Amino acid sequence: MLRYLVPVPYCYRVSHDVPGGFRLGYVPGVMPGKWVRIWGQRRPDVPLTLVEMTAATALERVRDGDVDAALARPPAGAEPASLGLALIRLYDEVPVVVVPAEHLFTVADEVPLADLADETVLLPGDDVLGAVLPGAVADYRPPTTGDAVELVAAGAGVLVVPQSLARLHHRRDVVYRPLAGGPVSTVGLLWNEPTTELVDEFIGIVRGRRPGSSRGRDAEVPKRSARQKAADRRAARHARGEVPPRRSRPPRRGRR
Repeated sequence: MLRYLVPVPYCYRVSHDVPGGFRLGYVPGVMPGKWVRIWGQRRPDVPLTLVEMTAATALERVRDGDVDAALARPPAGAEPASLGLALIRLYDEVPVVVVPAEHLFTVADEVPLADLADETVLLPGDDVLGAVLPGAVADYRPPTTGDAVELVAAGAGVLVVPQSLARLHHRRDVVYRPLAGGPVSTVGLLWNEPTTELVDEFIGIVRGRRPGSSRGRDAEVPKRSARQKAADRRAARHARGEVPPRRSRPPRRGRR
């Protein structure tokens, strides 16, 4: 299902049917709004299409060319060569434990990983962490993270997810706390090689490059000396008619 994450201006849409343009995939919990807004400012001539993908199918859809690039969670420790894709790791997500609102963990600011040993841990079918956790894994595996959060609210167990997913599925009858020593997931930008011009443009945006940056491809422009800079300033003033008349050099002392 496709849905809007942020108000959508004319420069980008959430759809599969936009011809041309730049197609950016994203998985649940990832918020591409900031980068998309910058794209709209820099490339208003190129519509950006947001495509929501599941965590399980994201990498395959990038390989198949369904999108030009995707903001997704690569498997922990995976290298680009093993994925068959180019990858830039953008940031690590904070792991949290989701518990019922009346749970003992709610009185703590942070929960040590070892404290899960006495808990029943829910493992959803779309788990993105792939980690072995302390505690007993529930016999029933809910299909999705959303389903697992519902079971947490019913008191069936606790759930460990990235904080972004806990926020996405937040409800009043559950609470989440940071999990100290918990498994960390990474959000990265993935795309197929060779890198296209539009993908390179988006890479520049997520890396914070300024508009018009050389992107490291062109030879560096040699720095001008102070004399050259002064000569350039004089030429600019002369072109504007601002050059004062040149004063004669005063005679040296001791000479008449």
